[in-house]
Amino acid sequence: MTPRNAIAAMCLAALSLVGTAAHAAFPERAITIVVPYAPGGASDTVARLLANRMADKLGTSIVVENKPGASGTIGANFVARAPADGYTVLYDATPYSINPQLFAKMPFAADALQPLSLVLLQPNTLIVKPDSPFKDVTSLVEAAKTKPGTINFASGGSGTVQRLAAELFRQQLGLDMVHIPYKSGGPAIVDVMGGQVDFMFSTVAAAYPLVSTGKLRALAVSSAQRSGRLPDVPTVAESGVPGYEAYEWNGLFLPKGTPEAVSAKLHAVLVQVLDEAEVKQRLSDLGAQPAGSTPADFSAFLRKESAKWAEVIEAGRISLD
Repeated sequence: MTPRNAIAAMCLAALSLVGTAAHAAFPERAITIVVPYAPGGASDTVARLLANRMADKLGTSIVVENKPGASGTIGANFVARAPADGYTVLYDATPYSINPQLFAKMPFAADALQPLSLVLLQPNTLIVKPDSPFKDVTSLVEAAKTKPGTINFASGGSGTVQRLAAELFRQQLGLDMVHIPYKSGGPAIVDVMGGQVDFMFSTVAAAYPLVSTGKLRALAVSSAQRSGRLPDVPTVAESGVPGYEAYEWNGLFLPKGTPEAVSAKLHAVLVQVLDEAEVKQRLSDLGAQPAGSTPADFSAFLRKESAKWAEVIEAGRISLD
């Protein structure tokens, strides 16, 4: 080896050691978790819960910053363009799997973010007003078949899981029903309670307080198994739609190229937090279940979700409102 090559090798080795030490020291400053939705929603609530617990374990502060707009793409794009150093993290939800099927052009490349871990799964609940003539899924389906085009369902918008869960239900049964879109889930639930709309799929978190007080009736849940929050309510699959399954999910992402050592440290801490009894209870109170995963498993889950909703959107000729 020539003297020049020897010096170059020593420099590379030194840089490698510096890089390794820097990653080992992570985090050295505050971390920001970007929630691409408005404050106060379920995703925001859980993100703040995790931020507090992860901050304790990492020995640094974690700030939750809301960047809502365009079905979550504004916040996701911000993180996609952030330095890949672990200090900017995305806490996203189901629209992440839906948006590429609805937007003509996404503001960031499909691989601009690397999945870190699935955080939770939350089923939707098929709800009707308390004195609705529909006592179960069977009676709702029979009415829709008897009078095509007369049964309607609400949602918080075409790009929401509420809409797609109902559309999947409609498609699997071959029903002719009318979609009534709202600007958000809250007003949609109010009109279901008032009887202006026949039914909708709502998150367990939003529906449970109203179901438990008799202001709504739950006919079924969209998960493969019954919800611990509503154990007496059957699944849609149990109610005559074999294989039916739809979830709201939350997960964490990092900018593409984040060092493995940094990603691994964040992942290890997240898994520890999701295993805490207090966190499990808080998620259960929201009707959700912890779902920590490896980055590879999360990636596989996302591919499956994207393919599933792409088929539903194409078959239903769904576009943004």
